[in-house]
Amino acid sequence: MMRFVVAAAQYPIDRLEGWEAYEAKLTRWVEEAAAAGASLAVFPEYGAMELASLDPATMGDLAGSIETVSALLPRVDALHGELAARTGMHVLAASAPRKDADGRFRNAARLIAPNGKASVQDKLVMTRFEREEWDIAPGAALRVFDTALGRLAVSICYDSEFPLLARACVEAGAEVLLVPSCTDSLHGYWRVRIGAQGRALEGQCYAVHSPTVGEAAWSPAVDVNRGAAAVYGPPDRGMPEDGVLAIGVEGAAQWVFAEVDTALVAELRADGGVLNARHWGEQPGAVALPRVEVVDLR
Repeated sequence: MMRFVVAAAQYPIDRLEGWEAYEAKLTRWVEEAAAAGASLAVFPEYGAMELASLDPATMGDLAGSIETVSALLPRVDALHGELAARTGMHVLAASAPRKDADGRFRNAARLIAPNGKASVQDKLVMTRFEREEWDIAPGAALRVFDTALGRLAVSICYDSEFPLLARACVEAGAEVLLVPSCTDSLHGYWRVRIGAQGRALEGQCYAVHSPTVGEAAWSPAVDVNRGAAAVYGPPDRGMPEDGVLAIGVEGAAQWVFAEVDTALVAELRADGGVLNARHWGEQPGAVALPRVEVVDLR
């Protein structure tokens, strides 16, 4: 059981002048989180799409932007690995399209531990934009990650709106659900926020929501970004009455910090005011859950 500080990014999409500008920006963000005492830093869905600005020839083209960002992923992940090792933090890198051997792109969030180990959670349910315009394919594997901080799971944006995915992770022991998002309206933000809070309620766990923010008119992928980062828990004893441990100012570029105590998750699941996690199976129509792969990052 662990008590630690988590940092959720309200991450702005910037037009970058070059790789050095990206490296400086990411380094500054990670070091700020570390300086505030965070052990886990969570970046948003598709935050990596700002890297498309490094190729002016294709940055205004959606397909070209996706290709550019995917090609940079090895370099991006190497930088995240260096920063995780230097700061001693676990880092969920901003998700990005990854081109696979079948020629399809998948939306991949990479969790990087300070010991050099890393793994990935692909988005499993595609939004209409991803299906109809981006041509992003769904991933297949659902994972939980054993870390020095506890057992973590990742539910990328739209995935957080589908309870069975998070429920499978809860039954596999997940204590903290990371919810990176990218939404271009407050409607979208509230859908993900309500999903994250709902999953925290049902699973009697923490949900850490990290969105992109700001405008990037040059980008056909992430031109408008709305949201507020937050850390949620179930509204039960030991937690805030509304379940909101911390929340940012919508649209601002900032970190949002909260202390997470996985011992409290265990306590509430065992003897909370309600026992949502335990009583899930009593619902009429409760169904078999997706298989979950456990990945050891310790």
